[in-house]
Amino acid sequence: MADKQDSGDAVVIKKYANRRLYDTTSSQYVTLDYVRELVKEGRDFTVVDAKSGEDLTHSVLSQIIFEEEARGANLLPLPFLRQLIQYYDDSLRSVVPSYLEATMTAFTQQQEEMREQMANSMTSPQAMMEAFQEQTRRNMEMFGQAMQMFSPYTAGSPQDEPETPAEAAVSNDSEELKAMRAELDAMQAKIDRLSKK
Repeated sequence: MADKQDSGDAVVIKKYANRRLYDTTSSQYVTLDYVRELVKEGRDFTVVDAKSGEDLTHSVLSQIIFEEEARGANLLPLPFLRQLIQYYDDSLRSVVPSYLEATMTAFTQQQEEMREQMANSMTSPQAMMEAFQEQTRRNMEMFGQAMQMFSPYTAGSPQDEPETPAEAAVSNDSEELKAMRAELDAMQAKIDRLSKK
């Protein structure tokens, strides 16, 4: 767990050639788990190369994501990863970071709203289910929009591309969204059974 320090202070972490990380603010060697905790706490920090001073924050954060995925978290779906990789050589790659950042900011705001709704509706299972369904619907719409941004530019044969808006809407209803809807239906059925007891 990261030490509790003044949240206004930016933490500077030096990375040495032996891959060790040193928090200059708390004067101690730290691990990637420590850096992960800084992220969760919303602390401002920078990771720099101890010798050259080069900013290594991006690569360290990428390493944390890689380790989480390797542990089986699988937060990033395969189609998204494939499409993201394709954008590294695409002319639109400069747009992708800001779009993803805006999407994640909106998603985070919606999650906060959902937490508030859940807290306010704990006394009523029906109200809690309605709030959950509404938030899930909004999240799925946002996820669909994010995936739609990538889909038109992925490689595929001409016959695979939708010809009409109706066909485009059907193609957006991917297998992953169907699986999410099935899970939501199962959860709703379970909550309905619990509320009848």
